[in-house]
Amino acid sequence: VQLQASGGGLVQAGGSLRLSCVASGSFAPLKVMGWWRQVPGKQRELVADINNRGVERYKNSLKDRCAISWDRSKTVYLQMNSLIPEDTGVYFCNAGREEIPTGGEYWGRGTQVTVSS
Repeated sequence: VQLQASGGGLVQAGGSLRLSCVASGSFAPLKVMGWWRQVPGKQRELVADINNRGVERYKNSLKDRCAISWDRSKTVYLQMNSLIPEDTGVYFCNAGREEIPTGGEYWGRGTQVTVSS
């Protein structure tokens, strides 16, 4: 499985970004897709994920500023609003055939998000 992310970049504080990730290749049906991030000096953490029943999971501090969606055709989106400099980091697309709290077995290469103050 290859996960190709797009939509990262440089944005001013208060702005918005929409990340997209497309899964390609031959694989068993996915049960979950989502986004994780690694900000400077911290471990990789969940931003949001969504399972094939439409159940969404968010990092608590981000749930009011993010919305995840999955069109079931192998593309997951993350809408991020009211961005703050602390959101700066590398965002990784993730997918799995099982729901695992620490993330599925497939990872994208990451896309950089930089929020300027």
